[in-house]
Amino acid sequence: MASTTIYDVAGAAKVSLATVSRVMNNPEKVNPETREKVLRVIKELGYRPNAIARGLASRKTTTIGIIMADVSRSATAQLLGGIQDIAKKYEYSIKIFSISHDEDITEAMRTVIAEQVDGILFLNDELDKNQMKIAMDSIKDAMIPVVLSNVFYEDEEVPCVAINYESATYEITKKMLEFGRKDIYLFSTVRRYSINSQKEAGYIDAMKEAGLEPKIFRTSGDVAINSLHFKEFFGNNKIDGVIAVRDSIAISFMNVAQDHNVKIPEDISVVGLQNTKYAILARPNLTCVDTPVYDIGAVSMRLLTKYMKQEETEKQGRVLLPYRFIRRNSTTI
Repeated sequence: MASTTIYDVAGAAKVSLATVSRVMNNPEKVNPETREKVLRVIKELGYRPNAIARGLASRKTTTIGIIMADVSRSATAQLLGGIQDIAKKYEYSIKIFSISHDEDITEAMRTVIAEQVDGILFLNDELDKNQMKIAMDSIKDAMIPVVLSNVFYEDEEVPCVAINYESATYEITKKMLEFGRKDIYLFSTVRRYSINSQKEAGYIDAMKEAGLEPKIFRTSGDVAINSLHFKEFFGNNKIDGVIAVRDSIAISFMNVAQDHNVKIPEDISVVGLQNTKYAILARPNLTCVDTPVYDIGAVSMRLLTKYMKQEETEKQGRVLLPYRFIRRNSTTI
């Protein structure tokens, strides 16, 4: 079939264009089962790629694919800043792919892989376990180097750069307990994010260790919604301490608390777990665990570069950067 194209092959084999390209140009990078299926379809359709097409297919694009969910978060902007600065040094171009948790993940990943990016930085922490497995399996099948940036996945062999959120939240909870706070709530999100699960685990361990009941209040990342939640919250709960998974949630709570004539930090100590630019704009200034988000982005990009160049790396799996506590006026610790 002289008119058969690479698109026909990809469609018949139910794989991406990138996979067909790799079978033709770098067959060793495709798992045997997929490789045999594609070769069988190529033979059945009589596909004959010309030399120019083969050359284009094997050309390095020096393009990094960034997979994310919500670009509006302050922390995401800082993360991208670190990635972009390192990418510029290596003269890499960047393509951003936004994938929502309610999309067809298989189709979304086929779109990413069809772009033939040289590496992937995975920033999307909104996917559930099954969706993450589909995404990681798709990337593995396509033999594309990947690094998780501020995202956790159950397979610790997948390279990841973050901080130890579980340890950080455990430590800040212990500090609040040592300063006499007992009715400490963790404000988390209704939607389950991978790093928030780590934060919840650290808080729960510290509270149980102190013989106290963990209290997790789930709200929205949308300020308009969580403000309504907090107004209802004050009528029903005893509280003297708050640890919030996001600074925006902590600040929203402080605003509502002060509207109810609650003094911060005298009556309630409040801590954020990000240290975004909003922390010093809040009144009172917000005490935070300082997550080095820019550095996480930069280190992720450097690490991905090593994998793309097939250089030896000192660390495999998770790379955990240091964090610190920044005391401001929202706590007595």
